[in-house]
Amino acid sequence: MSGFTGFVLRRGLGTIVTLLAISVIIYVVFYATPGNVAQITCGPRCSPEQVHQVAEQLKLDDPLYVRYWHFLEGIVVGQDYSTGTSVQHCSAPCLGLSYRTDQQVTQLIWAKLPVSLSLVFGAMVLWLILGVGTGVLSAWRRGRLTERVLTGITLVGVATPVFVIGLILMIVVCGQLELLPFPQYVAFTDDPEQWAWNLLLPWLSLALIEAAAFARLTRAAMLETLAEDHVRTFRAYGVGERSIIGRHALRGALSPVIALNANNFGSAVGGAVLTEMLFGLPGIGQELVHAVAVVDLPVVVGMVLVIGFFVVLANALADVLYAVADRRVVLS
Repeated sequence: MSGFTGFVLRRGLGTIVTLLAISVIIYVVFYATPGNVAQITCGPRCSPEQVHQVAEQLKLDDPLYVRYWHFLEGIVVGQDYSTGTSVQHCSAPCLGLSYRTDQQVTQLIWAKLPVSLSLVFGAMVLWLILGVGTGVLSAWRRGRLTERVLTGITLVGVATPVFVIGLILMIVVCGQLELLPFPQYVAFTDDPEQWAWNLLLPWLSLALIEAAAFARLTRAAMLETLAEDHVRTFRAYGVGERSIIGRHALRGALSPVIALNANNFGSAVGGAVLTEMLFGLPGIGQELVHAVAVVDLPVVVGMVLVIGFFVVLANALADVLYAVADRRVVLS
């Protein structure tokens, strides 16, 4: 147990260091690039006096390292911001104020995050069930018609953009068959049943694309595991094929699946932009696109940091799951 606890602590410390490094890179990339941030924030029609006033208000005359330190200080203990007519306190974790609306970036993220998490969690359940199930079945039926059909379907899934699948599902399921309403986000706390019904098509659209990659990876990992010596030993002792697949081969093939799922989950929180835009879901991805369009740097930086946080957290949890699935990882 002490080895496992030390392993978790090391991964936790590594996660914190990685997040700090990501924050430095993101802040420098957005705030040290050529261009007048005050001019962009104020707009093209602002006078030099107005631009100077905006620069003072945003403390853009301070050195970059000083501004970054204030940024970290806001995340840890909060910070006070001048909005021109008053002083607004931003409680920790504070990611700044929007240039356009003076709204706290943290509040904006908290409002949008449940939508993206609802989309990604539901789609993740579906892509794991469909992808892993298809991959296991393909490996089990290797060389048969079933494998060829499933392999062809996964290739089509990998090559098809998510907006194409989403449009087809909306036209067929909502338009022609009228089995489901056109998606309109409903909060889980308001109506769990309507929440699920309205997210079913977005879940399927995102999951079908991701499931194809999981199916191919699971099939390859399963075939590799089934060719190992211990599996041949089980067969020689008369162990049933279903028992070999379910109890031994599948567990050995889970490591690459866990890694892919960690990467996909973290990136999908902010990367499912097309899905959110197509179905009108007011999530992180849609808000990030809008912030980029109006050059609202605090919102862009804050949301990119949140997306990076989920990517790093998902990979850290994947490392812990490795240790649970294979205790030899704890020794590494």
